[in-house]
Amino acid sequence: MKIAVDAMGGDLAPQAIVEGVMQATSELPSDARIVLIGRESAILEIFHQNNFPTSAVDIIHAEDVIEMGEHPTKALSQKPNSSIGIGFKLLKDKEIDIFCSAGNTGAMHVGALFSIKAIEGVLRPAIAGYVPQVGGGYAIMVDIGANADCKPEVLAQFGEIGSLFVQHTFQVERPRVALMNIGEEEQKGSLTAQATYPLLKDNKKINFIGNIEGKDLFTNKADVIVTDGFTGNVLFKLGESFYEIAKQKGIQDDFIDQTNYESIGGSSIIGVNGNVMIAHGISSPLAIKNMLGWAYKQVKSKAYLHIANALN
Repeated sequence: MKIAVDAMGGDLAPQAIVEGVMQATSELPSDARIVLIGRESAILEIFHQNNFPTSAVDIIHAEDVIEMGEHPTKALSQKPNSSIGIGFKLLKDKEIDIFCSAGNTGAMHVGALFSIKAIEGVLRPAIAGYVPQVGGGYAIMVDIGANADCKPEVLAQFGEIGSLFVQHTFQVERPRVALMNIGEEEQKGSLTAQATYPLLKDNKKINFIGNIEGKDLFTNKADVIVTDGFTGNVLFKLGESFYEIAKQKGIQDDFIDQTNYESIGGSSIIGVNGNVMIAHGISSPLAIKNMLGWAYKQVKSKAYLHIANALN
């Protein structure tokens, strides 16, 4: 298995990315090998600083870098030799099994759509965020930022592709699918939420349990939480703030530790013909190391193939 990482993506790149990769090499199973994509001289310099054996990973040189503030589509077309551009070419050509980056999120999303493309039948690929649950385990929230505005049929499909992703990634037989809303009653919420509810309810392929509210985000009521990317991103970032606040107040708690963005390290783009993970721009070495552990699980799950088979 080849897990590719964009060495140049992120606010602290390449230092934090390469350090995270060095930590991950000793923890990943023996059937996985990391491929670092970026400026070779910068990568090797960090290896030398840490007396890290260069033979432990593969390095693919990429001269250009897509910066955080660049326009995604324009940057990808103007910089085909960027680390993100090369990463997606390798993914498309099946020379790697997953591509991970803490770089420009828009470029990662657009790159996925342009290279490996959306699975046939998927209306809008989405970003699935891992939400820790009280008592252990994780739910996923779909979407957490790729699609700020969603039509009811798009949200309904998030429930279906999210359910397949959880089923195969977490080995949950009948994932509980819920719609994030402002009340539990069927007729509650925005016009979009009200129109989405019956579509989820009538879909016999999923285990729809109805609406949940913001207070239910962490309480193990659902395995798949369906929402638009605007609401999902706000909720996700709110959840991530708990760890920093607790740390400032000197509070240590096992559950709150799980809300630290570093504990998972990345989010999956689902609904595309391949494996893609995106990480926070501020990613630390620990976040990168943890993301690579989840990347391994995602490749093993073959979730995108199961989604493609279910829809076609």
